[in-house]
Amino acid sequence: MIKPDFSQPVPNDLGWVHFIGIGGSGMSGIARILLGMGHKVTGSDLRDTSNVAALRELGAEIFIGHDESHLGNPDTVVVTSALWPTNPEYLLAQSRGIPVIHRSQALAYLTTKKRLIAVAGAHGKTTSTGMIVTGLLELGEDPSFVNGGVIAALDASSASGKSDLFVIEADESDGSFLHYSTAIALITNVDADHLDHYGSLEAFEAEFATFARGAKEFVAISSDDPGSVRVTKLLVGKKLLTFGEAENAEVRLSRIDASGPMVNFTIEYLGEKYEAELLIPGHHNALNAAGAFAVLVGLGHDPAKSLAAISTFAGTERRFELHGLERGVSVYDDFAHHPTEVAAALQAARAVVGSGNLITVFQPHLYSRTRLMAKEFAEALDLSDQVVVLDIYAAREDPEPGVTGELVSNAFQDKSKVHYVADWDDAPAVAAKLAQAGDFIITMGCGDVYRMVPQLLEALTV
Repeated sequence: MIKPDFSQPVPNDLGWVHFIGIGGSGMSGIARILLGMGHKVTGSDLRDTSNVAALRELGAEIFIGHDESHLGNPDTVVVTSALWPTNPEYLLAQSRGIPVIHRSQALAYLTTKKRLIAVAGAHGKTTSTGMIVTGLLELGEDPSFVNGGVIAALDASSASGKSDLFVIEADESDGSFLHYSTAIALITNVDADHLDHYGSLEAFEAEFATFARGAKEFVAISSDDPGSVRVTKLLVGKKLLTFGEAENAEVRLSRIDASGPMVNFTIEYLGEKYEAELLIPGHHNALNAAGAFAVLVGLGHDPAKSLAAISTFAGTERRFELHGLERGVSVYDDFAHHPTEVAAALQAARAVVGSGNLITVFQPHLYSRTRLMAKEFAEALDLSDQVVVLDIYAAREDPEPGVTGELVSNAFQDKSKVHYVADWDDAPAVAAKLAQAGDFIITMGCGDVYRMVPQLLEALTV
């Protein structure tokens, strides 16, 4: 992957903007807003996805594949950290002296002069951002936002609003979340991840502390997650609003019932108790709602109205998303790609599946993460009745000798419930054969495993 050059000044006027990798959730959201502002937008991506199709409908010219001929003569080029340094469009832009800026710099450009709410954390960012946006809209605000996933009720991952608020999902994976002028920071958790970039847990947590210190108004931060607790101790003099199940949480969760398809819970804040029921399942989503609630009441909104507004949130794309029912088997997809996320998603799925079996088709993401966390992945996936493990989605990394999806399957204590399938084309039939009426199949990972869903549905018809 490329190392972003954050020293590259952002032009005062981006002009014609070309996105290399325009189909990604963050990139497509930025492109959508720039199109709405009247900018000419072009781009390229490896696949013709729904994000690409939606941008084309809005007027973007998008090429499939990366080639010098796709660059044209833009005023600005936007890239992500996942880009390979040999990308021909990237190299040509550099040789021509065209400003090449990182995605986070483009997003920071959009948020200039806005009151920025930045949501960070190893997981829960997309859902928490969606909850905040949904809550603000229900409360009569009109925020701008860029999220890492499509908010189901809005059918969009970004929009340009009329109020002074701008809500974003801030990416910690490469340190780019430090480049925003943040007013309010929400830290969902500081669970160890991206240590390939940071080098150590201490460095990872120190970066979160730096991010939090940059918040001009206040920081909402988990009271439960050990990493967040350690970061909180580094935030001397900051205005904090803690949330979670801990006794000392200022926004305190209790009586969480995640046993069904909708999670119920109580929030206690400033001596008052408020009851809620979400439209989505999972103990983790009660925690996400508490964080969003902390942001809304921190902004001055009425607590009861804030919780009611959050409770209308109907989920985001690729977060426990139902795609079809075939032969009595429900097929879902989920973005979870860290052991903690996997465990949370599967616990929520278990509450919904009832007496049926839960069959997970898991695609590991990144060689480094798989090597470091194979045992933890196996422990999390063990919540399933059966697991099909695919090979690794490399994303921004070069292959590592001996590191494959088999590391995860070999880490299972009960080998009878795991099936390592290296060949993508074989996996749908393997999963379908394991399933009976009343079961759930869930594809899981942040790579391209979602593309297997149509093949799974077809395999269930055989």
